[in-house]
Amino acid sequence: MAVKDFMTKRVVYVSPETTVAAAADIMRDKGLRRLPVIEHDKLVGLVTEGTMAEASPSKATSLSIYEMNYLLNKTKVGDIMIKNVLTVSKYASLEDAIYIMLQNKVGVLPVVDNDQISGIITDKDVFRAFLEISGYGQAGIRIGLEVTDTPRVLEKIANLIASENLNIERTIVAPKNDTVLRVELQVEGEIGIEQLKKVFVEAGFTVTEIAETEAKELD
Repeated sequence: MAVKDFMTKRVVYVSPETTVAAAADIMRDKGLRRLPVIEHDKLVGLVTEGTMAEASPSKATSLSIYEMNYLLNKTKVGDIMIKNVLTVSKYASLEDAIYIMLQNKVGVLPVVDNDQISGIITDKDVFRAFLEISGYGQAGIRIGLEVTDTPRVLEKIANLIASENLNIERTIVAPKNDTVLRVELQVEGEIGIEQLKKVFVEAGFTVTEIAETEAKELD
């Protein structure tokens, strides 16, 4: 899973000469919390809600509303932007990007290769990626199993699904402890949930959940 498959490709950005007031308007209108700062087609910084809040006059200031507006329209993004910006390659794995974000406590990474920005990956993109990978939003049946961590157990599950002429759309496997795995399947095909549950119970599996799922737009 590469960053390029999950990043936001249409990047809204500003230049260092953009005023803080104008940048704030763009963020409000587009529903964004941060903007890359680009100059001569190269990433030179990042401006966020936090950096703009720090640059804005305090509520306790004695400045009038006109003076505050004047100040925000005079201050340039280049004066307040974060200059040492963490980036990631579009060829990096999604897991690497998430690790960088967690380790550095940031919610965004501009995607840069050879000094050229090709996208941006944010915590929102990561959330969407998780939903896509897990099969959330797809029509079908979601079934959860607890299985003993033994050789070929996944093969046995796949054979049961195939025997019912069903397709496995997504599979998630996670350890519950040293000997038990949690397996979640997103299944597609003509079968009722009670019939599918019976297939697994009779085969000796523990069914922890089963439900029909509806198609949803992940936007």
